[in-house]
Amino acid sequence: MTDLLILAIPVFPLVAVLLNGLLGSRYSHDIAGRIACSSVGLAFAASLAVFADQLQTGVAREVVAYRWIFGGELNINLAFLIDQLSCIMLLVVTGVGFLIHLYSIGYMHGEEGFTRFFTYMNLFMVSMLLLVMGNNYVVLFIGWEGVGLCSYLLIGYYYDKVSAAKAATKAFVVNRIGDAGFLLAIFLVFYNFGTLDYTQVFAHASQLSPKMATAIALCLLVGAIGKSAQLPLYTWLPDAMEGPTPVSALIHAATMVTAGVYMIVRNHAIFDLSPVAMTTVAVVGGTTALFAATIGLVQTDIKRVLAYSTVSQLGYMFLGCGIGAYTAAIFHLMTHAFFKALLFLSAGSVIHALGGEQDIRKMGALRKKIPWTHAVFLIGTLAIAGIFPLAGFWSKDEIMAHAFVHHHYVLYAMAATGALLTSFYMFRLTYLTFYGRSRMDHHTAEHVHESPMIMIGPLVVLAGLSVVGGFPGVPPENGWFHHFLHPSVAAGVAEEHGVSLGLVVSLMGVATVIALAGWGLAHYLYSIRPEAANQWAGKAPAVYTTLLNKYYVDELYDLLFVEPTKKLGQAWDWFDRTIIDGIVRGVGEFTEDSAWLITWIEKHVIYAGLNVIGYSNHLAARVWRKLQSGMVHHYAAIIVAGLFILVHLVVVWWTTGSMGFGVALK
Repeated sequence: MTDLLILAIPVFPLVAVLLNGLLGSRYSHDIAGRIACSSVGLAFAASLAVFADQLQTGVAREVVAYRWIFGGELNINLAFLIDQLSCIMLLVVTGVGFLIHLYSIGYMHGEEGFTRFFTYMNLFMVSMLLLVMGNNYVVLFIGWEGVGLCSYLLIGYYYDKVSAAKAATKAFVVNRIGDAGFLLAIFLVFYNFGTLDYTQVFAHASQLSPKMATAIALCLLVGAIGKSAQLPLYTWLPDAMEGPTPVSALIHAATMVTAGVYMIVRNHAIFDLSPVAMTTVAVVGGTTALFAATIGLVQTDIKRVLAYSTVSQLGYMFLGCGIGAYTAAIFHLMTHAFFKALLFLSAGSVIHALGGEQDIRKMGALRKKIPWTHAVFLIGTLAIAGIFPLAGFWSKDEIMAHAFVHHHYVLYAMAATGALLTSFYMFRLTYLTFYGRSRMDHHTAEHVHESPMIMIGPLVVLAGLSVVGGFPGVPPENGWFHHFLHPSVAAGVAEEHGVSLGLVVSLMGVATVIALAGWGLAHYLYSIRPEAANQWAGKAPAVYTTLLNKYYVDELYDLLFVEPTKKLGQAWDWFDRTIIDGIVRGVGEFTEDSAWLITWIEKHVIYAGLNVIGYSNHLAARVWRKLQSGMVHHYAAIIVAGLFILVHLVVVWWTTGSMGFGVALK
């Protein structure tokens, strides 16, 4: 029965894809929304049942759905692996996904492409479930590419909008760069192990040489950097905010962008063999966490602030993976899914209330006009800032504690600074959106309204999860979550050595002070003395402008890669049109112009030559025809004459040593 439930998890949303994709135009939007949400709800229910079974047995289970590719040494099945890690991912993907699907019914109400939207969303769920459930690299890669395709489709949902089309293309291209590295890793895995099944690869991973382990791990890291928007391939994620807000919540906050973290943790047996790769993961994560946090300080689009916050929080997860704290990384992945989905959906509620406005400079004083949205947004802010006892306090600060305890002091300093900045820019966002004076135009202010309950309901549930979602990890390093996940990540460096509870509590106290300091600074600049923020920006205009323009990274990439590629394309286009097409056209024109010459040669030379040859053959035939009389005695006379000549030549040769033609034969 459990095997059937496992197989049913991705099948439920797949059925919804087929129904809405093929038949959606024949029934109402209401039915399409119910089909889409019900499919994800059923997948969540099945995931809960599978999770309960895993709790009871504690044994990893593999289920083969289809014997797919077989021949020689290559055997690949469409099969699923259910263990502690995949169970956590299943609950996050289906649980948060179900809430976002419910929210989307209200948010996307009245959209012309309503059914198309839910078809894409369900297709994304299928792909993400394949990604986290697959028991081999090929199934993982199918899901990996599937979520990339759905991201492209959903970012470009408003395909008639130029900025959305460009953002979708950018996301697709940047992710392909990372996917190239991922493919190389898969090829190297098969070359070294002769199989692509996780169980066999990880069981024999210790046989890899240090250099090969490093090569595979770094190639995997390239793929993870692209999918999880880390330096230097992070630029697609902020632009992805051009898609509808539920897309930002589901794909670009809670699930898809965490695929890179999941992939690293799943392959920890390989990463643990390469200190170089582990250090690289940690440095990339710590640098990204701080870098993205600085950009978030001054952004004015409510969704872009949250986008850079997502990039930063993913950096913390990479940092946790790089120092071997895999449990802490997955713990933060889970809690981040709760409060970041909450923040994005709350931002969507604000945008919905203001008729599409996303500029926080045109908001303010919304606390009393949309009280439910204000309350849940504040909870999400407290959680991501790491305020006790909300979810972010336990997960993010545990990663920081691991960094300190295992003597990664530079990384700890980067993470702590990032935590201070996170608290500051999130409370800045809260104050500018919900507090102070109203900066809305008169028409917008008159039409501000709270979102319908179908949108508020999922927000309340996510707010509750953001409050209590960290408790499964309490006490740190010895909570239920750590014991449950331990079999899947037992080889992690941090998991092996553990962390002193007293030291962890002390470090979390320091982190809480840091978070409160960020809150206090934001309160001073955007509540007590609002004019002070502009004064500070005026004192350092170069810094402010640089941060506002995101360090000009996009411009730099355009200069170094995009424009040269365009010019190369233009040069090739010129070469193709001028040289290649010129040769083809020249041959055609020469043939056309020289047709008369060819015709003259054909008539006067070729035909004349053929006539001469034909006439010569005719004369020769007339001569030789005389010899073919058909008379037997004529043929006999010719034979006798031939024999006489042959005998004469032999006699002459025998007496004179020559055939009589002046040619010596001996």
